[in-house]
Amino acid sequence: MSDIQLRQDILDELDFDPRVDASHVGVAVKDGVVTLTGYVNSYAERIAAGNAAQRVKGVHGIAQDIEVRYPDEKKTADDQIAKRALDIIAWDTTIPDEHIQVMVQNGWVTLKGYADWAFQRNNAEAAVRRLSGVLGVTNLIEVRPPKVSAPDVKRRIEEALKRNVQMESSNIIVGVSGNKVTLNGKIHAWHERTIAEQAAWAAAGVSQVEDNLRIA
Repeated sequence: MSDIQLRQDILDELDFDPRVDASHVGVAVKDGVVTLTGYVNSYAERIAAGNAAQRVKGVHGIAQDIEVRYPDEKKTADDQIAKRALDIIAWDTTIPDEHIQVMVQNGWVTLKGYADWAFQRNNAEAAVRRLSGVLGVTNLIEVRPPKVSAPDVKRRIEEALKRNVQMESSNIIVGVSGNKVTLNGKIHAWHERTIAEQAAWAAAGVSQVEDNLRIA
């Protein structure tokens, strides 16, 4: 696929996604690597724009340079953002809120603390980035999983990949050392990278995932 066609496909996907106002988003493509520029009205919209580009076949990489520009009437003080972030984390029963700390500086939220599972860390970030006034999120929550054997972790991840109808798992090599999982091999599209990472993080005992997958 040519870069010109890929750029048009991404523009069409951005325009199709109701979560994104693509009127102020620019797209440039070179050798399958996409650069997104311009601005949007919320951090959640910025994430949605990046996700839309990832869904397009032929995308090998993304440089996310979209700015978040809140209208004056929607700008929020840091202390208000912090309170809302703590509240929304506490309301989510999947997040161990007693172990999570929130800091906000100039609209940028930093999450610290620890969780037993990666999905809990991800849920905390997902909840906070939808709040009005947030310009970005740094997620420093540690995953402190229970100890399990490396062969068992490897087996569970490989079985999960084989079960997934959207994956060609035979091209993925799973390595496990301690609590770290390494993914190597070739995939056909960006969404397969996401699926493989999610499978790795879903295995008990995993606290780190290194993704070396290449899009063929």
